[in-house]
Amino acid sequence: MSDLPGLPRFRTFTFAAGVLAVVLAGGCAAPGESKDSGSSGTGPIKIALVDAQSGQLSSLGKWEYKGAKLAVDEWNTAGGINGRKIRLDVFDDQGDPTVGTNIARKIDSQKYLAMIGTAESAVTIAMAPTLRQAEIPNIASGQSPGMVALKSPFLFLNGPTSTTYDETLAKYLVDTKKLKKIAFISNNGAYGKGEHDAFLKALSGRGITPVDDEVVTTDQKDFSAQLTKIRQRQPQVVFIGAEEVESGLIVKQARDLGINAPFAGAAPQGTPVFRDTAGAANAEGTIVSSPYLSNDTSAATKKFAAAYKAAFGEEAELHGAKAYDGTQIMLTAMKNSGVATGKKLADAIRAVKYEGLMGDFAFDATGVGITATSIGIIRKGTLVKAEG
Repeated sequence: MSDLPGLPRFRTFTFAAGVLAVVLAGGCAAPGESKDSGSSGTGPIKIALVDAQSGQLSSLGKWEYKGAKLAVDEWNTAGGINGRKIRLDVFDDQGDPTVGTNIARKIDSQKYLAMIGTAESAVTIAMAPTLRQAEIPNIASGQSPGMVALKSPFLFLNGPTSTTYDETLAKYLVDTKKLKKIAFISNNGAYGKGEHDAFLKALSGRGITPVDDEVVTTDQKDFSAQLTKIRQRQPQVVFIGAEEVESGLIVKQARDLGINAPFAGAAPQGTPVFRDTAGAANAEGTIVSSPYLSNDTSAATKKFAAAYKAAFGEEAELHGAKAYDGTQIMLTAMKNSGVATGKKLADAIRAVKYEGLMGDFAFDATGVGITATSIGIIRKGTLVKAEG
């Protein structure tokens, strides 16, 4: 199946198993018009997936859609939940918090039971108050601690927060590799700020101050001024707190400026988009903290990757795996609760103990279910587990 095209604001796409369609098999109504999508209904169970399907962050949304769709297809093939099919409708937030907030109101008015997404921390944070008021449970893929700080009982994370990613990274770089001259370059968005603050805290706890700390904007394309300052400091490693495309551009420009130090970061630096944007040779040696280093980690990841490849004709990666886990947890909670809604569904999600691709999920009161990552290094274009 080809990638989704860019969607206009609020346009909703519904997916049948393996086929892009206006309406999923098992329900003939348009989004928001099913006879009854509540716990006592007999129509399709409606779940919204909200992510960037257009713009610079669209790769995240497309990966997330595919992981969620794979899980939904598995459940529908097995009969759905209590004989009801699951309908997954996709909304394009364009990576824009304002668009996301308006979509939150839309999925409330159209009576969606739950939401998967977003993969963009800033959009998730913007949507959270509306979803909380509407009592719509949301399993998101971002990692900013700002999401946890909201203390919404309806917001859950399908992976670790930046605190976990960056404490693991600091432990490897400082405790294991004994590196002390570390430079920062991060953006001023919710993700970048979360990464910056979490890694800075991890270093401060080890008595280390960055040799340079550069902040860029989320839409910046030329980093020569910041990278020139970093080069003058001669760091042993450069920490990046930015999304996939921006991180790749930073690394490419850094190499052009003669910066040879390895780069280090979290989930974005482990993706094919980062590698391809930076160039494989430039990305070589990048150090990555991630809960999902490889499709070959376990029997479960191998099975998932094979199913993903068969369905979409491409290799699976972290974001698709996270969305798959989150959707499996959501659907399990729906089954366990008899397709409950609102607080009852949120409580059912919190009660799920799930052995997932990311690890063993057990949600705490903050909505965090995974608190561990591993360290990988890009070698010859592939992320492999680091030694030591």
